[in-house]
Amino acid sequence: MTIPATAPSAATAARRAASHAAFARARRLIPGGVNSPARAFGGVGGEPIFFKSALGQWLTDIDGNAYLDYIGSWGPMILGHRHPRVVAAIERALAAGTSYGAPTEAESRLAELIIAAVPSIEKVRLVSSGTEAAMTAVRLARGFTGRDKIVKFAGNYHGHADSLLVAAGSSAATLGAPDSPGVTAGTARDTIVLEYNDVAGLEAAFAAAGGDIAAVLMEPVVGNMGLVVPTQEFLGAARDLCTRHGGLLVCDEVMTGFRLALGGAQQRLTIAPDLTTLGKIVGGGLPLAAYGGRADVMDHMLPAGKVFQAGTLSGNPLAVAAGTATLEELREHPPYEHLERLGSRLESGFRAAAAAAGVTAWTARVGSMMTTFFQRGATAIPVTGWKTASQSDTARYAAFFWGMIDRGVYLPCSQYEALFISAAHTEADIDATVAAACETLATL
Repeated sequence: MTIPATAPSAATAARRAASHAAFARARRLIPGGVNSPARAFGGVGGEPIFFKSALGQWLTDIDGNAYLDYIGSWGPMILGHRHPRVVAAIERALAAGTSYGAPTEAESRLAELIIAAVPSIEKVRLVSSGTEAAMTAVRLARGFTGRDKIVKFAGNYHGHADSLLVAAGSSAATLGAPDSPGVTAGTARDTIVLEYNDVAGLEAAFAAAGGDIAAVLMEPVVGNMGLVVPTQEFLGAARDLCTRHGGLLVCDEVMTGFRLALGGAQQRLTIAPDLTTLGKIVGGGLPLAAYGGRADVMDHMLPAGKVFQAGTLSGNPLAVAAGTATLEELREHPPYEHLERLGSRLESGFRAAAAAAGVTAWTARVGSMMTTFFQRGATAIPVTGWKTASQSDTARYAAFFWGMIDRGVYLPCSQYEALFISAAHTEADIDATVAAACETLATL
């Protein structure tokens, strides 16, 4: 994949002098100047923007520029930034202590909320990151089944555990090859990479190795190659094949959990996984994640069972307080109808803007998650998996991104990331965003 060499406009660069200086300093101290590659602007060119504050649906950078935020810290800020209930909960927890390394009743309260919300979860354990949750779910699936192989799908991201950083092969069930220096071939050998939404490929993989497959690990709605919607046939096949062959279905709901519905994508799409990984919203914007599922499977974790996982800061009281306040707010004042209306309005607006400008694009949305894929041909092609997503016109997306930055709208800094709408956004915000898109697209 070629990264576009697009740069921001001169006017934008002039308004970001402080960010430029901050990035120069960061590059001297931090590899690449960022603490996560998702922040590096590698997919759009130019330099990342440094921020100093956020409130509701707005971000403010260190130069004083304000932006309508459609990233929301990559998903967790479903209520908007600095929601009063969440801030108050963190303040109360902070007044009592920041970390105990011992059990608290607050952990059980959050566990109760998760179990009540997510249909398939009977027991849950708190961890500190989505990577940790996915890594442990895979280990648990292997420990429970006594099998080694894992099926994942090209374009689905499950954190940076070695066995999951693999690229797709050329055939439907090719064994994965390492996708990062430092990941050994041996680590990746038991990971089978398939094309998302490819029922025939999934059936072939189980026909060839069903007795060796411990789990199918999937995003039930993909957000990590842009927003890709599953077919019901694909979801049904994944559930049925795991059941028939004795493997576990693991749904990665780090992005979709509590966002697409209180019970996540699995509630919205009526799918029943054996294990679920959660992150982002479950911590209310602080570092916290979880994995959970069937009680008989979860009871294989140490100390109830023999599968090992531990974490000194798991269930950190500040993160638990933020997560609990967020889930309570979502349960007591559900924003999902509001988010659906805003999502539909934004989707329609982007589609109309692209058509009016003669720009070929495919817009995909589920609830408050959405991606517009820019394409090169005359006719938009549905994006159903990595094969179609990877054909996107990334240079045109980069130009669109910087045009929206010029107009005060902060979108994902990569074609292959989904945007997120928060409950703090208004119809006026959506209309302003669509107007900015119309202006930007007319210049492409």
